[in-house]
Amino acid sequence: MDAESTALVPPPGCPAHGSGEAIPLYGSQFAADPQAYYAYMRHFGATAQVELSPGVEATLVTDYTAALQLLQDPAAFRKDSRRWRDLNEGRVPADSPVLPLLAYRANCMFSDGVEHLRLRQAVTDSLARIDTRRLTQRIGQISDYLIAQFSARGSADLVGEYSKQLPLFVFNELFGCPADIGDRVLFGISGMFDGVNAARAADVLMQAAADLVALKRTRPGEDVTSWLMQHEAGLDNEEMVHQLALLLGAGAEPLRNLIGNTLHRLLTHDQYAHKGGLIAEALDDTLWGNPPLTNYAPHYPAADMEFAGTKLNAGDLVLVSIAAANTGGAGSNRAHLAWSAGPHACPSKEPARHITVTAIENLFNRLPDIELAVPADSLTWRPGPFSRALSALPTRFTPVQEAPRPAAARTAAPAREDHGTGPRKERGLWSSFLTWLAK
Repeated sequence: MDAESTALVPPPGCPAHGSGEAIPLYGSQFAADPQAYYAYMRHFGATAQVELSPGVEATLVTDYTAALQLLQDPAAFRKDSRRWRDLNEGRVPADSPVLPLLAYRANCMFSDGVEHLRLRQAVTDSLARIDTRRLTQRIGQISDYLIAQFSARGSADLVGEYSKQLPLFVFNELFGCPADIGDRVLFGISGMFDGVNAARAADVLMQAAADLVALKRTRPGEDVTSWLMQHEAGLDNEEMVHQLALLLGAGAEPLRNLIGNTLHRLLTHDQYAHKGGLIAEALDDTLWGNPPLTNYAPHYPAADMEFAGTKLNAGDLVLVSIAAANTGGAGSNRAHLAWSAGPHACPSKEPARHITVTAIENLFNRLPDIELAVPADSLTWRPGPFSRALSALPTRFTPVQEAPRPAAARTAAPAREDHGTGPRKERGLWSSFLTWLAK
């Protein structure tokens, strides 16, 4: 269920009115109907006390006006999570599953002031150099490859086999990953967000980013990694690794969810069923009512303060509920906060929109009669406090036998050389794609 829920009572799992307990944002009950939780939170005003995982509490801003005020006031609300009082005072479990997404990193997301401007400018300038025509061509090739893996079968899970994979492949391309490094990037990001040996997956991603930095220092190319290195901001190796891990990880997961949630909307809402050219409209509706990042944008008050009727202490963890703010106060679906706002607004808004629309257009062009294979109300959502993502999106369609690729397509994008630092044990997803391109 998305924005249409109108629950006015505490949902299952919520504390009773006035109990003073934090409202849990994890588990299957919250994932099944988060809007019921947000409706309940509004009983408390513009903010509510929530629990992100056992033992990790935060103040969640659920009001649209208050959220904009916070996001646009970097003097009062800081991003550097080394200010996090509960963490500094030992109240956050060291093995908490939410800690990797909240702990400090030397990147533009967790920096303030002049340092943030320096790191942010390097990112925005580098992303601005992306060639849209080349990106469109590569999205088409990646989409064709992924569709080819299931088109003859007549069925597919569009989350596991399409929306999850496509952003990772596109990012590998944009950042210039050779085969071995690209395989490890895919493994690392997937493991971190799927919760499968997440600590090991994070280590793999960081090492892959470090190896990519080392490679591009000696062999730069026409890619975002090389442009970041060449930027006048003068990023050192540690800053490069953290910037890359941020852009690859924090970029791929929301984009995966955006593609999946937009596909969900197109396949489950009658207003799109028999009309063409409405993908962009469905995308905007998704960003408003079912955004890929629901509760995030961590901030920390610089001093004790009164904010939106709530007393905050310096160093308190304060998050913005993008989903609650959108459905509770945004004037239109184009005023949503899915891209955040203020100095830390998403720097990759336009590439993300372009990738999503192109990927969905290509899928529907290739499989025009694709439809849900199960009742819409049987679909389940992945638990977690930060993201909104389907567990699976089973579909069916008329099987399509893939035709041999023309020679022009085979030679347009030859596979890159493998400059990995160690022996390859087995071929990964990125290696397989590069081999497919060269056939």
